Amino acid sequence: MSEASITSGITEDSRSLSLRLKNLGNYLTVRVVPALVVIGILVAIWQITCSRPDSNLPSATTVFEETRYLIENPFYDNGGTDVGMGWQLLASLKRVAIGYTLAVIAGVALGILVGQSVWAMRGLDPLFQVLRTVPPLAWLPLSLAGFQDSQPSALFVIFITSIWPIIINTSVGVRNIPADYRNVARVVRLNGWQYFYKIMLPAAAPYIFSGLRIGIGLSWLAIIAAEMLVGGVGIGFFIWDAWNSSRISDIILALIYVGLVGYALDRLVSLAGYFVTRGTGQ
Repeated sequence: MSEASITSGITEDSRSLSLRLKNLGNYLTVRVVPALVVIGILVAIWQITCSRPDSNLPSATTVFEETRYLIENPFYDNGGTDVGMGWQLLASLKRVAIGYTLAVIAGVALGILVGQSVWAMRGLDPLFQVLRTVPPLAWLPLSLAGFQDSQPSALFVIFITSIWPIIINTSVGVRNIPADYRNVARVVRLNGWQYFYKIMLPAAAPYIFSGLRIGIGLSWLAIIAAEMLVGGVGIGFFIWDAWNSSRISDIILALIYVGLVGYALDRLVSLAGYFVTRGTGQ
């Protein structure tokens, strides 16, 4: 290899590295820095307003001091429900994973049915519109009466809460498949299965993932509220137990974790949708 080619390769690598660093700097400037500035301002306001002697809420520094053990030991286990925040979150995430997965399977299937069939839309859509307005916790007493167990009841609440946006968005996506796509499918004589995975799913995917993003957020909201009532290990019951014990700092820390996990779940579904739709629907 000649010296000129080596020099050219080094120069090209340097340019590539410089471009990557520039893109990283732009990302940090546009996305990260503004968020950190806003968070810093909010924390400062929180610290100032809650440091007064007559404040009913702890300041930011007080919360950190009182919850330091929980932050540094997220996976301690003293038996029963006395476990770290990591175990609490994992227990809630496990319930969400099961209930949400069932909602995705049933929701996409029903959405395709409603989107494909005019009769199904006329018969089921009014029912869906009525049921989706029922608050999540309103289903809990009924599910407890039916299952006679707190765990399947919590899963049912997640399922029934998150399924509606999945059904509605999927059906809208299927109904909005361009007529040209359907005509092409007829011309090339695609059978039902080929039409499903070559035409229908790719065309409706942006709508489906919009429903999935709404659904995962509703799932996380529902399990937090349900766990406050059904008990057991879970971040929702942790918050309720902390309230009963007047551990306000623990509640604030749990709320921060709940928000971060909810944001992570939304980003995860959004990222999956971006790769599946190649960015056309996100």
